[in-house]
Amino acid sequence: MASAGPAVQLKHNWMYLRARPAEPHQNKQALLEAWYREQIKITAPPLIAHWEKILGVKLQRFFVRRMKTKWGSYTPSTRSIRLNTNLAKKPRDCLEYVIVHEIAHLLEPTHNARFVAIMDRAMPQWRQHRQQLNQLPIRHEHWTY
Repeated sequence: MASAGPAVQLKHNWMYLRARPAEPHQNKQALLEAWYREQIKITAPPLIAHWEKILGVKLQRFFVRRMKTKWGSYTPSTRSIRLNTNLAKKPRDCLEYVIVHEIAHLLEPTHNARFVAIMDRAMPQWRQHRQQLNQLPIRHEHWTY
């Protein structure tokens, strides 16, 4: 019987990375990063669709990428947002806050009073989510072999 290939699996609040013992660390890291990216690609679309309806706007696309200093970003010329893969490590409310924040930029590109008012109307608890997100490190990795 052939053994299963490398994989990431969640079970009872534990994350298991299945790989050959001799697998190089960078390959294990790449597998984990791909898994995080996939989790955002699965979770984000229904949240985006929900908030597009609430805010009355439409994104053209969204991307998921690893970012060192930002949770998300918006590009006005392409009407697209980028979400940090590390959001997969955070509570869902934090991902949702970042999505709302970036979508709100379709209505107001700067962080002025109008932007704050849009956020207050759409997601009254956004400040709590932002605070929670900012108290958590962007990256945290602990490896046990």
